[in-house]
Amino acid sequence: MGRDKIKGFNKDFFWGGALAANQCEGAWKEGGKGWCVADINRFREDIPLNKKYNEEITTKEIKEAMEDRLGVYPKRWGIDFYHAYKEDLKLLKGLGLNSFRTSINWARIFPNGDEAKPNEDGFKFYDALINEIIANGMEPLITISHYEMPLNLTLKYTGWYSREVIDFFVRYCQVLFDRYKGKVKYWILVNQINLIVHESFNHLGIAEDKVENLLEAKYQGVHNEMVACAKATQYARELDKNMHIGMMFSDGISYPATCKPEDVLANYKRNQMEFLYGDVLLRGKYPGYAFRFFDDNNIHIEFGEEDEEILKNTADFMAISYYYTRICDAESIQKKKTSYNNPYIKSSDWGWGIDPVGLRTKLNMYYDRYQLPVMIAENGMGAFDKVEEDGSIHDTYRVEYLKAHIEQMKEAVLDGVDVAGYYPWGPIDIVSCSSSEMSKRYGFIYVDLDNYGKGSGKRSLKDSYYWYKKVVETNGEIL
Repeated sequence: MGRDKIKGFNKDFFWGGALAANQCEGAWKEGGKGWCVADINRFREDIPLNKKYNEEITTKEIKEAMEDRLGVYPKRWGIDFYHAYKEDLKLLKGLGLNSFRTSINWARIFPNGDEAKPNEDGFKFYDALINEIIANGMEPLITISHYEMPLNLTLKYTGWYSREVIDFFVRYCQVLFDRYKGKVKYWILVNQINLIVHESFNHLGIAEDKVENLLEAKYQGVHNEMVACAKATQYARELDKNMHIGMMFSDGISYPATCKPEDVLANYKRNQMEFLYGDVLLRGKYPGYAFRFFDDNNIHIEFGEEDEEILKNTADFMAISYYYTRICDAESIQKKKTSYNNPYIKSSDWGWGIDPVGLRTKLNMYYDRYQLPVMIAENGMGAFDKVEEDGSIHDTYRVEYLKAHIEQMKEAVLDGVDVAGYYPWGPIDIVSCSSSEMSKRYGFIYVDLDNYGKGSGKRSLKDSYYWYKKVVETNGEIL
């Protein structure tokens, strides 16, 4: 038996774009919103471009940031999407997008995270936003937790390290599923759930001074998070069979630096721990290699009595963010520097290795392992954009980057990978996740704001806007 020849993307392929509430909305004190972890992400000029990450933080530093009146915190104002979303969605509709990914800020719905009832004022904004997405002909893909955990869950509890947060998150998911049943069919529960090194505080909300063993606390935190995801998935499935629940990786699969057997093994073991989260949330149980890793690193994970059974509620699809690749060898593992730049590929200004072929490789690897539809929920390259005197922005580098990745995505489809959608990151310029700066731009649409929030806020179309519009119009045939 054979199969019909695959010629390209399906006619129902999702051509989208992806944002996050904390990087675009602003209005950080409006509508009854509480403090979230992103509100204390400070922009600093004194950190090198390739070293800007929101990693560890203490309770003292959190409180200092909350009281700080001199520091610059760009995620508090974003690009004012909270007020400008109608105009911005019209521009995105102009691209021809048939899907749009964004997140709901947890602290807008439950300002402290542990309330019994949600904040109705917070819901009013998302009611209007989701209605507008649909009115513009786009299928909503909604992320429930995208670095917007209420800060109270860090200060009063210990972030995801505290098992109480499981029930808080499940309640949050339930009210969203109930509210948007019939409107939102596609959900990603947690953005980039495997990021427990970079963005670890933004993700897990664990202040390092509140735990004795931070690495153990992170793995315990992500265990609790995965249990919560499985519980939420079970609820969604019982509520509405038309809801599709996804789990999301930040692709971190590395290449072995050499064919030396020790390097191949070290890299393989490293990659297993990148697969861990998908193996649990898509296969339904912890693999043996994880327990070996925990034993070797003196990490003890506490399971609730029903956790193993709950984890059998697996997700319907997987999503990945894909930006760069790195390499690994046995020596780097021993030195706790688990991966580093590949000398055979070029890097962006932020040190991210540009590897379009790697996208095809990874898509095949993930699909071989899980046999589930894959959404590329993020892909893009941060770059410095120059506005010409006539207002034009000739971002050929962005077109070249995205074109090369779409070409390789198409090759993966021809390989038989079920790629369901493609969502370039930041179709409109937003505040950078890792570095809290505006100058690191991804969008097809330029926003006239600088790292300090100064500027007119005017939106302008870059050359890449017209290019991506043609890609969407032709279902990826014309690149």
